[in-house]
Amino acid sequence: MDPTSWIGRGTIDQLPTILDRQQADRVLLVTGNRSYTTSGARPLVEAALGNRPVRRFHEFDPNPRLEDLERGLECLDRFGANLILAVGGGSVLDMAKLIGICSRQQAEPADIARGTAQITTDSLPLVAVPTTSGSGSESTHFAVVYVNGQKHSVAHPSIRPSAIVVDAALTDSLPPPLTAVTGLDAFCQAVESFWSVHSTKATRYWSARAIELTLDSLARAVHAPDDAARDALAEASHLAGRAINVSKTTAPHAISYTMTSRFGVPHGQAVAVTLGELLVFNSQVTTDDVTDPRGVHHVRRTIEELNMLLGTANAEASRQRIQGLITSVGLATRLTPLGIRRPEDHRLLLDNLNAERLKNNPRALRNDQLTPILQRIA
Repeated sequence: MDPTSWIGRGTIDQLPTILDRQQADRVLLVTGNRSYTTSGARPLVEAALGNRPVRRFHEFDPNPRLEDLERGLECLDRFGANLILAVGGGSVLDMAKLIGICSRQQAEPADIARGTAQITTDSLPLVAVPTTSGSGSESTHFAVVYVNGQKHSVAHPSIRPSAIVVDAALTDSLPPPLTAVTGLDAFCQAVESFWSVHSTKATRYWSARAIELTLDSLARAVHAPDDAARDALAEASHLAGRAINVSKTTAPHAISYTMTSRFGVPHGQAVAVTLGELLVFNSQVTTDDVTDPRGVHHVRRTIEELNMLLGTANAEASRQRIQGLITSVGLATRLTPLGIRRPEDHRLLLDNLNAERLKNNPRALRNDQLTPILQRIA
């Protein structure tokens, strides 16, 4: 079931009503360390919570680890909340989703994270309030957790929040670098969803709209932000999240996780750096390496439609268009500035590709094909 959604500037004012409808008696509040205050959410959320007993959990890694999840579960267990309220960026929402689902299972959280134990019970109710425009986590039925440096995705239909509030006003204070990396994450999600082997008519509509909104608003939101730009990015993020909830992400995400976990590259930057090259790669699909059951012509037509969305005539021009978008918001289009310099660094990326995401790519990608791609953007 889709979450009940309140979307638009000022919708945070609906939070008291939402909490009442969710019959929230005791609330575990999951937030970021600083963003809860800097976003302007704190006084609004505290007013909405009223006299309800609340316990706040906020001390965890920006890339949530199993150890963080275990501490969050301990906090929930000691407090005894009947609802989780998550206010923050993608990591905050993922942490809240993980706590909510793992708290209801008999299995150990480590086994849930690794996928060696099944999820048998629905999640604790969750209300999600994003304070960044990029992750789309409020719209998805999965959450990311790192176990010993390895990224794992926990998925279940009930992981999706019960209710969401997408109020762009909570993103108004985002600094330019964070606006850039989160906005690029939404853009990459939308592009990857568009070409994913699991794309549908609905997901392509959502992702196409997200692409258009991001192209129109991201640079403005970074350099000269106004309400219209922030609102457009918030909508783009939400739509991209809805799209990948069905279609999943693909090769750029498969490569990105090690950049983040081993080299500290922000997620949106890590995904964006290979996006253009992989668009060109996918445009050259053949009958020998197509993975989309709809066939080569479908994939080629999809890339042509992407070119039109990007305002270009061909895949190479789209690659340049994507590079231009990345540089326009002050981020890198090459690996060396990101600290990925040596042949051993490239090997680390090749040895740690996420197979789950790779199989969603419309063209099979082998290591011997990825090696020259990494060399071209070195």
